Amino acid sequence: MTDETQRVTAAELRQIVEKYERLEAEKKDIADQQKETMQEAKARGYCVKTLRKLIADRKKSPDELAEERAVLEMYESALGMA
Repeated sequence: MTDETQRVTAAELRQIVEKYERLEAEKKDIADQQKETMQEAKARGYCVKTLRKLIADRKKSPDELAEERAVLEMYESALGMA
């Protein structure tokens, strides 16, 4: 490798590393904002555990959600909880 190739490669590598580091910082900021949002919800009287379940369910397809709920109902029935 020539010096020029090494410089270009080093510059490119530095850009990649710095971009990744910026993204890591952004990810941490977003996680902090999500935590604050849940703290606000809790302060207003919402159940954070239930909110997290609701948010997870909203990511699922209607078919997937229906199947999951049917299985839960079946299990509850088998345990005499329904």
